[in-house]
Amino acid sequence: MLYVMAAFTLVGMGYVGWLWYQSRQAEFIRYPEFRIPIPAGYEIHGIDISHHQGRIAWTAVKAMQVQDIQLSFAFMKATEGITRTDPFFKRNWQRSKEAGLIRGAYHFYLVNRDAAKQANNFVRTVNLERGDLPPVLDVEQTGGRSSATIRKGVGEWLRLVEAHYGIKPIIYTNADFYTQHLKGHFDDYPLWVAHYLQPHQPRIKRDWQFWQHSEKGRVNGIYTHVDFNVFNGSKEQFAALLVP
Repeated sequence: MLYVMAAFTLVGMGYVGWLWYQSRQAEFIRYPEFRIPIPAGYEIHGIDISHHQGRIAWTAVKAMQVQDIQLSFAFMKATEGITRTDPFFKRNWQRSKEAGLIRGAYHFYLVNRDAAKQANNFVRTVNLERGDLPPVLDVEQTGGRSSATIRKGVGEWLRLVEAHYGIKPIIYTNADFYTQHLKGHFDDYPLWVAHYLQPHQPRIKRDWQFWQHSEKGRVNGIYTHVDFNVFNGSKEQFAALLVP
């Protein structure tokens, strides 16, 4: 009798395990046209780009739809450090809006450069309009600096840019950098996390708004790989995040 009960228990455990495996697999749906699996359960999808993607045919990007997936937003690199601007930014900024995508601009932060001058580089380059995404600070390199030094500069950039535009910037970083240097700080700012090969969501213990889940996507109108993102919320919550 004990052997029979044990056998039934093992079968039951196996069935539960199979259901668990199936549920895990259901979290991603592979779309051959995008050439990547895309996490299910998210309403709003987008990409982020820079000069590395070259000249983009934005109307083709917006027109591409595969089943229920159509891109709604695009973050694009605007500036880096104190003086650098992305050579394709002005074109991307204008053409993406004309194509009907919601646009966002980001600054690539260099921790060994003056934070105030970096903020000035961004605000003199980017003119945000109603319906745009908030400004983004991309911080992902230490430059050999301590966590405290990194946080001090990040805080200054965020404060100055928020004062200029009147809206809280988004912080972009990867999951490891966040855990090592930013965790427990800046929790009142929206967060955009890069974390690849995760089945459900980025492994991070705080609220987040955007998840960069792949760097290998393909989209009509772009002739290189491109980063794919999802927004963690409803259409109404997404609209509430935009510049009023």
